[in-house]
Amino acid sequence: MFIGHFAVGFAAKKFAPRTSMSVLLAAPLFCDILWPFFLLLGWEHVRIVPGITRYNPFDLYDFPWSHSLLMTVVWASAFAFIYQLVTHYRVGTIAIWIGVLSHWVLDWITHRPDMPLYPGGGPRLGLGLWNNVAATMTVEIVMLLAGAWLYDRATRPRDRIGTYAFVTYVLVLLILFIGDRFATAPASVSDIIGTGIIAIFVLLAWAWWFDHHRVPRPGPAV
Repeated sequence: MFIGHFAVGFAAKKFAPRTSMSVLLAAPLFCDILWPFFLLLGWEHVRIVPGITRYNPFDLYDFPWSHSLLMTVVWASAFAFIYQLVTHYRVGTIAIWIGVLSHWVLDWITHRPDMPLYPGGGPRLGLGLWNNVAATMTVEIVMLLAGAWLYDRATRPRDRIGTYAFVTYVLVLLILFIGDRFATAPASVSDIIGTGIIAIFVLLAWAWWFDHHRVPRPGPAV
């Protein structure tokens, strides 16, 4: 899953309005933030195998440290613990913990049976949504639009940047997602690593920027 993870971060803003959008997005994306670095370090591995699923060509045969269920719980707890120490904002801490854990759940839905439960062995799970291209694209696009709508309902722009930078961000995610479907497979694992690292830092910085130009809409104090 790709833009579906962004949907979780957007939706979390209504629950934790004082938490920065970049942090709320980093939570459901956290496993994918770690993954290219773990590939770079040689701790995890991937093969490019066109046709392994109908949607993408990645043979994710070795990624237990970033994506196993056990380690996802560990990363969620560590991220939430650090956030709580720094901010003392409990609802934000809960949103972050749930956000990180949501990554495994959404990947379990989309992946073929390659999602590990823990490092070192055990069964691998996955419902295989990626084997249905139309269903994959429909689910992810609907999720992103719903999440962006919830974010817009939870905040209001305080200037033009707050409006147009946010709308452009959502459009860029849609374009990248749809364009990726029709792009050729990456030429090498190095391309995956480089693109992944650059994209995540650009997208998180951009989210911080537009969120900084929006304010929570009036509602119950949290």
